[in-house]
Amino acid sequence: MAGNITKQIRRALRIHRIFMAQELKKMMEYKANFIVGIIAFLLGQVTNIVFIGIVFTQIPDLKGWSVYEIVFIYGFSLVPKGIDHLLFDNLWSIGYFTVRRGDFDKYLTRPVNTLYNVMIEKIQIDALGELLMGIALIIITLPKVDIVWSVPKVLLIIVVIPFATFIYTGIKIATSAIAFWTKRSGQVMYMFYMVNDFAKYPVTIYNATVRGIITYVIPFAFTAFYPAKYILTGDNPLYNVGTTVLIAVVIDLIGVVIWNKGIRAYESAGS
Repeated sequence: MAGNITKQIRRALRIHRIFMAQELKKMMEYKANFIVGIIAFLLGQVTNIVFIGIVFTQIPDLKGWSVYEIVFIYGFSLVPKGIDHLLFDNLWSIGYFTVRRGDFDKYLTRPVNTLYNVMIEKIQIDALGELLMGIALIIITLPKVDIVWSVPKVLLIIVVIPFATFIYTGIKIATSAIAFWTKRSGQVMYMFYMVNDFAKYPVTIYNATVRGIITYVIPFAFTAFYPAKYILTGDNPLYNVGTTVLIAVVIDLIGVVIWNKGIRAYESAGS
């Protein structure tokens, strides 16, 4: 049993490596697009940081959070979002056009799990701009925030980042799979996804309704604020990190269930 599972994992990783190699070859044919995409993302994030700076020239702190702490939270939020954007952004195509055009049929003819195939088929290299900005903001603000480091904290950070990423991915899986019934779900995906903008800042600055939505309904707060709060303060790792892990597992399981049900309901479309 264990040997069979190991064999399947090796096969999956080999397929992933092949897809990534082919995608990188395609991207290198259009180097200008690659560079422009990264610069565009960097400029977008710089604009947001300038806005935060302008606000804090008038307000010394926001509900007890200093400008450096808010920038740290903002930078941390870009890391899981950037990883998801880099590796799993092909899910958007399912919601917008792949099912509607009938192009999803190709995945059904391949001896690879459909969800896995969709997720590894492409990478969005311009997401590196998002990742670079997030890492840069974290590094810049580290000397300005009072973080007490320990081995357990470092280990928890290593654990929480992939699970924060999986929250993004699980939400995209669930909302993209709606297209198997409706033929198109891009607008629903976008509506859910844009809620993540609220999670780039401390949730304590919002009213109870917004806090409830981004914490318990569309829980993007656990992709950024709560893990970052633990890093900054060391408070309540069971909630700030443990709940992030739990929510990621639950959302991804829900996403896979919806996806599998959608596959069974799928009917080819297109012209």
